[in-house]
Amino acid sequence: MSQPDTIDAVQDMLAQQGYICGRALATVVFLSLRLGRPLFLEGEAGVGKTEIAKAIAASLGRRLIRLQCYEGLDASSAVYEWNFPAQMIAIRSAEAQGNADRDVLTRELFGPDFLIERPLLQAMRPDENGAPVLLIDELDRTDEPFEAFLLEALSDFQVTIPEIGTIKAPEPPIVILTSNRTREVHDALKRRCLYHWVDYPTFDREIEILHARAPEAAESLSSEIVAFVQRLRTEDLFKKPGVAETIDWAKCLLALDVIDLSPEVISDTLGAILKYQDDIQKLQGSEAKRLLDEAKATLDPA
Repeated sequence: MSQPDTIDAVQDMLAQQGYICGRALATVVFLSLRLGRPLFLEGEAGVGKTEIAKAIAASLGRRLIRLQCYEGLDASSAVYEWNFPAQMIAIRSAEAQGNADRDVLTRELFGPDFLIERPLLQAMRPDENGAPVLLIDELDRTDEPFEAFLLEALSDFQVTIPEIGTIKAPEPPIVILTSNRTREVHDALKRRCLYHWVDYPTFDREIEILHARAPEAAESLSSEIVAFVQRLRTEDLFKKPGVAETIDWAKCLLALDVIDLSPEVISDTLGAILKYQDDIQKLQGSEAKRLLDEAKATLDPA
């Protein structure tokens, strides 16, 4: 599929994949696609940063390549590694056959047949469907040395393997980086990207999202779910529920044939929206009823 030529087309394209976004986010996605610039998305966990990469890949018919970041991730782990077990088998086989040409064996051992490609190298490879979408997820989990390497890789869209040489992408991938802001990412890397802060949606936007992702939920139940979750986000919690939790909770309630919210139903299903015991304990007893009453009051002020 060709890339969208307007901001409205971006919103429609993403909506077809069940991803509902505002014009500001659609604008930065449009510019990223049009200018070929990496897109850096920052925000709380569960607000849809990862999902937008999936939606773009599905919409454009491109391959999605995901690099999940973690503490201690280094350049070699993100680019490639050698298949050492297969290399050892090849060495023993060569010895058994009496093949003593060390130079030939070395070239074979460190050739494409024994190379395990990791996400960054995979993203540099040509694809008949067009450049892939490279998702570099939760970049804030890594450290500064990896950021420095990534800065260079995203500048030239090429990587170097000492035994093989430099591999350059024939067409730069569509790059999306995400961060939950557990630490600040260096400004030098951000300057290479277009930036957008993905915030919790408004009530109306979250209703749209829920309709797209859980269309079988009745209008009244959807409104109560979103109102309660939005009220819950104003509380002093260790981890506030994101949009992903709203969707999960709605699906759990539908599986239980819930028609409307009650304090008892909320207490029984808190594990779908809150992931820490301390947060769950805060909503035991009368707290759940108080928040539910306040949420329903926003739906019916009279």
